[in-house]
Amino acid sequence: MLDQAEARLQQWLEKEYHGEMQYMAAHGLKRSRPALLEPGTLSVISVRMDYLVEPHELMTQNLEQPSKAYISRYALGRDYHKVMRQRLKKLAQKIESNIGALGYRVFVDSAPVLEKPIAEQAGLGWIGKHTNLIQKQAGSWFFLGEIYTDIALPADKPSIQSHCGRCQTCIEVCPTAAIVAPYLVDARRCISYLTIELKGAIPLEFRPLIGNRIYGCDDCQLFCPWNRFADLSMEKDFSVRHQLNDVSLEVLFAWDEATFLANTEGSPIRRIGHERWLRNIAVALGNMPADSSVVAVLESRLDHSSEIVREHVHWALSEQRKKSAGR
Repeated sequence: MLDQAEARLQQWLEKEYHGEMQYMAAHGLKRSRPALLEPGTLSVISVRMDYLVEPHELMTQNLEQPSKAYISRYALGRDYHKVMRQRLKKLAQKIESNIGALGYRVFVDSAPVLEKPIAEQAGLGWIGKHTNLIQKQAGSWFFLGEIYTDIALPADKPSIQSHCGRCQTCIEVCPTAAIVAPYLVDARRCISYLTIELKGAIPLEFRPLIGNRIYGCDDCQLFCPWNRFADLSMEKDFSVRHQLNDVSLEVLFAWDEATFLANTEGSPIRRIGHERWLRNIAVALGNMPADSSVVAVLESRLDHSSEIVREHVHWALSEQRKKSAGR
């Protein structure tokens, strides 16, 4: 059922497009063969949960203001792993109350699972050229989760047709040209990878292209024509915390580690830690137009204990001074 997806994954890994994400190659065939991951699995229930919390116009406005931080919209509220996992368990318990005892295990982006190919097979949408799942009425602003179960269920009709047509918008708007071909992403070039997964220094060639994106990137979704039809989520857990959809880079750069940990409690942002948080914001500050106040803010971190932070601060200061000299 997932044979083609398994082959594509292997080809992707052979090209080393996964970068430092060694977990993508660490589990053999368990990603594409559910019964290897969870013995006894006969069926997979795939579900989606919408998370968009603001209109596209507000997102583009945020992205176009270099002094403001842009954070991928999935990360503005409570950690989706926890929210969705709880809902999936309730769903499984509901099924159990109706049909009797069953064996099951729930997953939300937390195990070797080929979530998007499984969702495509379940008829939830098609995988677009940006490799995200798209649904005609909902666009792509949603999370995916699964229930692996030992009961045999009738299979839904898979989404075998792509409706991307000749559209190349996601490829054209990607700031770092990470979508190297339709349906193929080199994660090493992707801003989400660079700001979240990458643990060391961000390569110099990508820093100016990151703009004000300090945690993830939404461009391939934000400008996708299918997302014109996406509705806002009514899920309160995904509501914006700490005004992270409209906050200045300088304010966030001033957070010490205790403030960072307090303000990201229960948030997916916490996983990158304070060091990478400052690294990312330093890059964004360097990308801002020349501003003496930005220079002062950056200089306040020149003696930071982290070599990674200091290196990115020096780069940002150099960028700011070059812009000032060029006025």
